[in-house]
Amino acid sequence: MSATILVVDDERDLTDSLRFNLEREGFVTLTAHNGTAALSLLHQEPPPDLVLLDWMLPDMAGTEVCRSIRMSERTRRTPVIMISARGEEIDRVVGFELGADDYVTKPFSVRELLLRVKAILRRHSSPPPTDEQHQQHHELLRVDHEGHQVWVDDARINLTALEFRLLTTLLARRGRVQTRETLLSDVWGLQADVTTRTVDTHVQRLRKKLGAAGQYIETLRGVGYRFLVPEREATH
Repeated sequence: MSATILVVDDERDLTDSLRFNLEREGFVTLTAHNGTAALSLLHQEPPPDLVLLDWMLPDMAGTEVCRSIRMSERTRRTPVIMISARGEEIDRVVGFELGADDYVTKPFSVRELLLRVKAILRRHSSPPPTDEQHQQHHELLRVDHEGHQVWVDDARINLTALEFRLLTTLLARRGRVQTRETLLSDVWGLQADVTTRTVDTHVQRLRKKLGAAGQYIETLRGVGYRFLVPEREATH
């Protein structure tokens, strides 16, 4: 069954263009030109598989729509790609903080946006982990793959779907350096010719959320990142 994409933007020429290109790729497309209409469509059954969401809407900020998506049990795992003319790093951080899976700055390449949509949908359709992968423990950190939950020193940490995938990818490859290009490919599902700045932004946000466990993610300047191996593991 084709995935359903909800496009939320008050620029009708843009929504028409995105609808045309998405449907040409085989997606079912819904459009909304304000936040109220978007929230109404998000309550349909079943909800859309992914949302392309503009930051600036006529009746409410797109960030409020994103917040509503993440607060609802029905849609909290629905992928959201924020679309905005606001390209400053602080704007991207705010978008990611509210739970956006990706952030695309206007004007953008429709081809690149389609690649991002496909990559995120592939990621969300990945098979579930095997039984032995359901629970992982690493010093202060505990990860429940099946429940999509993370604890640091028994305190539950709220991660976005993309942050969770970034953490579990680094954890599964602990002790091995992961270049930004590798992470962009394996976590985001994108090619290396797309900017890798978003990798750094997500790692910074992930470290901050993990608190004391953030120290496990080591930066190798000019190379990438590595999840540190405990000394007792390193000596075996």
